[in-house]
Amino acid sequence: MSTRVSLTKINPNAHAAVLAMQKYVDESGLEPLLPELIKLRASQSNGCAYCLDLHTKDARAMGETEQRLYTVSAWRETPFFTERERAALALTEAVTLASIDHVPDSV
Repeated sequence: MSTRVSLTKINPNAHAAVLAMQKYVDESGLEPLLPELIKLRASQSNGCAYCLDLHTKDARAMGETEQRLYTVSAWRETPFFTERERAALALTEAVTLASIDHVPDSV
């Protein structure tokens, strides 16, 4: 598996912005696993194999269970996610697919 685009080479300023956003998330007070679940679900929606590999490895390293990793794509049909995680996953889907459905007010 190879990286398709090197953001660092193409646009160093954009790469710096992504790193700054990650720093903000890291310092936001969210439990560390929640952003990984969010990234994993967005990567599933985007069909990015590189990102799926990266975020599942990172989530496992943080102690995520195989059962939850296997069912992130079907989170609505499982009892394995908290209400907070469900809200984050719903928002992730809505924002990731905003060009298709926009982000509904209810989400």
